[in-house]
Amino acid sequence: MSVLGWALIVLLFAVGMLGAVYPVLPGALAIYAAFFVYGLFFTWEPFGIWFWLIQTTIVVVLFAADYAVSALGVKKFGGSKASVWGSTIGLIVGPFVIPAFGLIIGPFAGAAIGELIAGKDWKQAVQSGLGALVGFFTGTVVKVLLQGLMIVLFIVWIW
Repeated sequence: MSVLGWALIVLLFAVGMLGAVYPVLPGALAIYAAFFVYGLFFTWEPFGIWFWLIQTTIVVVLFAADYAVSALGVKKFGGSKASVWGSTIGLIVGPFVIPAFGLIIGPFAGAAIGELIAGKDWKQAVQSGLGALVGFFTGTVVKVLLQGLMIVLFIVWIW
């Protein structure tokens, strides 16, 4: 039974870290779920109020930062709300339309198309697309670091 518990925990951690890059996967919520798997399979004893407060705060920060960092990247490069929306749509749809490269092309194309629809010229559209990529990569780094911190805190807490 303990092998199954640890296998599920590791699987949820892996899904969580993949979710930092691939937006369709649950990311931080998968990592958070791993804590419940540990409690159900082993013990709830190591998890006090501080563990849950810290982990929940990290999850809330992750959700807020995910959108804010992407939007900030677009805005820093002169993009409008249309490019922020386009980038978000491209990030979700891109991997399905172009499986190998959609994760990178999607936000760029979405932001650029959003700017073009808003009446901006090609130069501004491309610049907004680049901002979407910068925001995406920055957001990915932030998510990987914070989700890694969640896993490290879990390991430290149970030992």
